[in-house]
Amino acid sequence: MENCLETIKDKLKEEGFKLTPQRRSIVETMIDSKGKHLSSEEIYDLVKQKCPEIGLATVYRTLQLLDEVGVVLKLNLDDGCTRYEVNVDDENHNHHHLICKKCMKVIEVKEDLLEVLEEKIEKSYNFKIYDHDLKFFGICSECK
Repeated sequence: MENCLETIKDKLKEEGFKLTPQRRSIVETMIDSKGKHLSSEEIYDLVKQKCPEIGLATVYRTLQLLDEVGVVLKLNLDDGCTRYEVNVDDENHNHHHLICKKCMKVIEVKEDLLEVLEEKIEKSYNFKIYDHDLKFFGICSECK
């Protein structure tokens, strides 16, 4: 966790921002919840346990800032709310998600299986790809 926190702190500093106590609490909560794809309200509820004085608007602004500096990814999993996850390990390149339509569980696909396809598209269309977003919808093993 400490390495991830330092990376985020360094990135904020590069962009002219500080890791305030409120931002630190939000970042630590997100790191502790890695893989859970939390909404801003869920993050707020968790942060409030450690930092009762924090406001929902602070959480919203911090998530927006973290997204803008590239250390957090905003995810739209077609469930009606935006979700967030820390993104300091993947060099800002998305991984894929499997979404169960029954229980709405989100499973991360760790491998980037589209590298060859990206290269082909870049060559064929003379187009530089920076990122992609791929979601698979189905039924998880627990709901089958």
